Amino acid sequence: MESFSWTYHQQTQRRNDCAAVKLTQNSQISDGESVRKQQMASTRSGLRIQGDDNLQSMIVGTIMRKIKSRTWKKQRHFKLQEDCMTIWYQSKKTGNAHSTFSVSDVEAVREGHQSEVLLSIADEFPPDRCFTLVFRGRRGNLDLVADSAEEAQSWIKGMRKLIENLENMGEREKLDQWICDWFKKADKNHDGRMNFKEVRDLLKMMNVDMNEQHAHRLFTGADRSQTGTLEDDEFVLFYKMLTQREDVLRVFQDYSGDGQKLALPDLEDFLRDEQLQSEEVRQHAMELIERYEPSDTAKMLNAMSIDGFLMYLSSAEGAIFNPHQRDLYQDMSQPLCHYFISSSHNTYLMEDQLRGQSSVEGYIRALKRGCRCVEVDSWDGTNGEPIVYHGHTFTSKILFKDVVNAIGNYAFKVSEYPVILSIENHCSVEQQRVMAQHLNDILGDKLLKSTLDGQIPPRLPSPEELKGKILLKGKKIGGLEGGLNGMAEDSLTGEVSYEDEAADIDEEHLHHDSLRRRTKKSKQRLSKELSDCVVYCKSVHFSSFKHSRIHSKFYEISSFTESKARKHLREAGADFVHHNSRQLTRVYPSGLRTDSSNFNPQDMWNAGCQIVALNFQTAGVEMDLNDGLFSQNGHSGYVLKPDFMRGSGRRFDAETQQSRDGYQPLSLSIQVISGQQLPKVNIKEGSIVDPLVRVEIHGVPVDQAKQETRYIDNNGFNPVWYDTLRFTIHTPELALVRFVVEDYDKTSKNDFVGQYTLPFTCIQQGYRHIHLLSRDGTSIPPASLFVHVKITELV
Repeated sequence: MESFSWTYHQQTQRRNDCAAVKLTQNSQISDGESVRKQQMASTRSGLRIQGDDNLQSMIVGTIMRKIKSRTWKKQRHFKLQEDCMTIWYQSKKTGNAHSTFSVSDVEAVREGHQSEVLLSIADEFPPDRCFTLVFRGRRGNLDLVADSAEEAQSWIKGMRKLIENLENMGEREKLDQWICDWFKKADKNHDGRMNFKEVRDLLKMMNVDMNEQHAHRLFTGADRSQTGTLEDDEFVLFYKMLTQREDVLRVFQDYSGDGQKLALPDLEDFLRDEQLQSEEVRQHAMELIERYEPSDTAKMLNAMSIDGFLMYLSSAEGAIFNPHQRDLYQDMSQPLCHYFISSSHNTYLMEDQLRGQSSVEGYIRALKRGCRCVEVDSWDGTNGEPIVYHGHTFTSKILFKDVVNAIGNYAFKVSEYPVILSIENHCSVEQQRVMAQHLNDILGDKLLKSTLDGQIPPRLPSPEELKGKILLKGKKIGGLEGGLNGMAEDSLTGEVSYEDEAADIDEEHLHHDSLRRRTKKSKQRLSKELSDCVVYCKSVHFSSFKHSRIHSKFYEISSFTESKARKHLREAGADFVHHNSRQLTRVYPSGLRTDSSNFNPQDMWNAGCQIVALNFQTAGVEMDLNDGLFSQNGHSGYVLKPDFMRGSGRRFDAETQQSRDGYQPLSLSIQVISGQQLPKVNIKEGSIVDPLVRVEIHGVPVDQAKQETRYIDNNGFNPVWYDTLRFTIHTPELALVRFVVEDYDKTSKNDFVGQYTLPFTCIQQGYRHIHLLSRDGTSIPPASLFVHVKITELV
């Protein structure tokens, strides 16, 4: 008879040694299933290798050149480990020294000369021998040259297959792989077994500070073969014993009629009472059993075991982010100015803005993160070719045409909605013409060259109408009306008022030897060819809100430094919101931020500013908020502003939102229950995390708040808090909720462990897992928090 769950749980909700031993006796079928599945997965992996020439070639290994620059080209021996998850490489000269990286760290493989480094050696190595491994987060890419086109293709196709296999893995397979990885790390003598000393070392590596006697009892309970060591399947059992979820079991037993299973009515009650589901509850409960229950017997009886329940709670459906709002769910037919737009500043930079590297990779990474507005600082280059870099600094330089190529190739990989190309033009008229030529030749039909229907509309077009289009934001000679009425100037150049970020830096009284900024000019010569590329985003000088109300056209856009934007916020917040209901506004970081740090974008979103440009290359709370806001709506880079910020007749002010129509404050209660497999942050041997959880609310000023749990001593593996944090949310439509886990340190600043940020309006109530992200915003599975969320109206 198949067991529904680990039956010792019927007797107690607390882990104890007797229960652990009982587990080994009473859960053999369910553990056997898990082991069989892992063995089957391993067999499938072996079959994949046997049937795939590319993977077999990768396992044998290949000598390739690792390229860092035109002058740094060194041979390395690369090979795929037999786990099909790890790439090992070694210098031919350094003896035993070697390095590894995980296939899961690789986001994509690019063929040919698709990086500045490989372009620099294009005359030496043909494109069919070159490829680039692109890593997640901010880790630098790996540029490689194989000895032949055939070897290059083996690695390109093989790596792509491995990445695809990983992406198609289920949650249980991912966890099995994670357990397998730990087993290999701990198996120091590589004999496929783990003795108790290796297990003790493993527990330290995994962030567990466990009583040695208790650990030994678990070890003995898992050692079914009584050999004094754990083999693969025994280690899986040891891991399951180690990771008992008392917190989830407690919830399970609250709703289980017999302590062993959730019958269909039990699961319905849970979904209705805790997860606050009101529609088609029975149908959904049956779907959850079908999708997550590993026991066939339980499925036949329309029931869910503790294993299935945990799998559901750990899935995307059981996560705190409402999966329906991850999809495109908002109205995309409103004017462009009615959306927040994911926007990047100094997009070409990979580091700081004084000495950092300029790279087309900056554009590729930003666009692949859903960014819809990128910045291009263009200057006169040699041989008549415009260049892109941070002017008058030591940042490296890249060709304008390479930037346009990258944008053309990657603009619509993640989102089909329009990309705004914000040009800061410092070029001579001659090189402006070259810029216009490149834009037209490279982008072709993607570049918007005229209004959509040849008419002057009364408002900006919508993201839906502009799908697949790239819009140029910059100076323009005259307006739309003149061009469409056949009144465009015949001259090849015109004069426009000159403003740029350099001038704004002067205004902020920045005097630095390495920033030899030119003085502000009142006029700039602009080529007609470049001017004609600007349609709906004509850059204009901002005078005042009153002036804009009377004189501004819907297609005009003004840019503000963060300090100027804050000044307008303080002095005329409601006017700023009203202005942004009709026109686009761009806000960018102060020139004083030479380290490429960021300002808090929330203040600008509170005023309805659409293009809040951040340094995507700089991790931190500001980029967490940006990622959090734009994680909804299909990752399209466009988020519809609340209705009270869109109507021209409305007068919303973030300082006094209580007076708005429909004002209804909400109470947010978050019980932080537990954490799972938090990563180590201190590489010192024996160091274990003392985790605490902070919940931050970012929104209108009255909503800004943060609260913390207590910290747990020496347990980053399965800490338990049951601490409840409560907040009042006055403007939920603008609120973001950020969960931060830190390693408490009483003598110095706490170390960052992980975070997760999401819009308040995307929260699912009830018992939810929060899958933590790294400082770079990349996932760190299986690290998570388990919480209970409740939202109620305040009377």
